[in-house]
Amino acid sequence: MAMDAYERLSALGLTLPKTPKAAGNYIPAKLCGEMLYLAGQGPQRPDGSWCVGKVGKDVSLEEAYQHARLVGLQLLGVIHDAVGDLNRVEVIKLLGMVNAVPEFADHPKVINGASDLLIEVLGEAGRHARSAVGMGSLPNGITVEIEAILRVLPRD
Repeated sequence: MAMDAYERLSALGLTLPKTPKAAGNYIPAKLCGEMLYLAGQGPQRPDGSWCVGKVGKDVSLEEAYQHARLVGLQLLGVIHDAVGDLNRVEVIKLLGMVNAVPEFADHPKVINGASDLLIEVLGEAGRHARSAVGMGSLPNGITVEIEAILRVLPRD
């Protein structure tokens, strides 16, 4: 029998973080029919601090990839809080934003951090369409912000 999402998380040595409080007048997740829309999440470490800096200047591609992976874990935490079961979702689309210097051109390689994690944890249900773009700045100087659209699958 194939491992479920929670078994895969455990095998990766990962624990779902709590959904962070919204930084403005919005909610972390909005369910509309079978579609779940997640607000953008930034890379927050377990101690509550944020990963900040400009990718391509202060932060390497490899570090930014890890930051995006951290955001992927946070998105999974939000999904769990919103739906109650990671095994009942299919990722449809990600929008990944990278706080980068104008010369930086590897935005997709950064956002792969989140995409790779979602596929590792959710399997085929984690495969998604995606955009990865560079930004002149992001809130509080964070390195990456990622939002997601998912489909909630019916209960068995």
